[in-house]
Amino acid sequence: MTDSADPGLTPLHAALRDAARRFAEAEIAPHATDWDEAEAVPRELYRSLGAAGLFGITVPEGFGGAGADALSYALVMEELARGYASIADQVGLVELLGTLLTAHGTEAQRARYLAPLLRADLRCAYALTEEGAGSDLAGLRTTARRDGAGWVLDGAKLWIHNAPVADFAAVLARTDPAAGHRGMSIFLVDLAAPGVARDRRERKMGQRGSPVGGLRFDGVRLGAGAMLGPEGRGFHIMMSVLDKGRVGIGALAVGLLQRALEESIAHAKSRVQFGRAIAEFQAVQWMVADMAKDTQAARLLVHHAARLLDAGADATLAASMAKCFASDAAVARIADAVQVHGGSGYIRGVTVERLYRDAKITQIYEGTNQIQRMIMARELFR
Repeated sequence: MTDSADPGLTPLHAALRDAARRFAEAEIAPHATDWDEAEAVPRELYRSLGAAGLFGITVPEGFGGAGADALSYALVMEELARGYASIADQVGLVELLGTLLTAHGTEAQRARYLAPLLRADLRCAYALTEEGAGSDLAGLRTTARRDGAGWVLDGAKLWIHNAPVADFAAVLARTDPAAGHRGMSIFLVDLAAPGVARDRRERKMGQRGSPVGGLRFDGVRLGAGAMLGPEGRGFHIMMSVLDKGRVGIGALAVGLLQRALEESIAHAKSRVQFGRAIAEFQAVQWMVADMAKDTQAARLLVHHAARLLDAGADATLAASMAKCFASDAAVARIADAVQVHGGSGYIRGVTVERLYRDAKITQIYEGTNQIQRMIMARELFR
């Protein structure tokens, strides 16, 4: 038996997708407006996500994850984003850091960080971006210098997801300033350690339930066991999860598109103007048709990239295409959803207004769509 939206889905994929959908509809969607207004998500929801097995979708079962594949991860991300994108964003963050800890962590690091992360006993941050180092990590200034058997960390990060609430962070720092990309290493840093400070929490346009802020490190002493993976391989380790990250953001954008499509169809059927439901007007029909077309196209691009990851094939081109197309489509078509709703679509508290704000960041994080086009061109011409 296959799924009509993607005939390649197995019964196991469909079952996981349906379980994520039920969770989103029961535990997330009814509260999304309130969480968006509060710019916070209750800690209890993190524990519910962990108990439901929605953290660490591709992390092996032996390490506390679900042991599923990248396509399963995409399906879960879509369904959670359909409920509220900020929750999918949190699941994606745990997935990426869980992947790094699984692949590169020591037994001690996995015991200290991975298992509690998947149980939602700890919250994490992924600290790359700096004032002069966003798309171009060559501008990275945070440093870690040797001090006996350990290290001393100095620098600052900004626009870091979960910085205001995280218990620990994976921090990219220069350990050899003269070695370029080969002189960067990753450190696992407890954010309650002496010398760590949290900068202001940012007030975001969208995905407001997923907090963003800055981190400062002033002479933070780290033990020899704080480094994740080999010295000098931090940049390459971080890059190793980008394809999966882009599949996740593409799937998140698909979830936003799907919810906008559903809201637009329901509104168009119930809204009466000139004595007729606006669903009968061709101008509205065409906007909704384009939403459906682009939603399905984005979904299939995401699923294709996920399948390449699962096959161990080179997924870079497909992941960039999926992320770029899905996020561009989300911004364009959810703007149409606002238009279908008319003046009500511009009012805070109406679902499509939040979806529109939530969609914009998908064109920016995990590599801007301008960077995605550079990657696609590089892959096509190599």
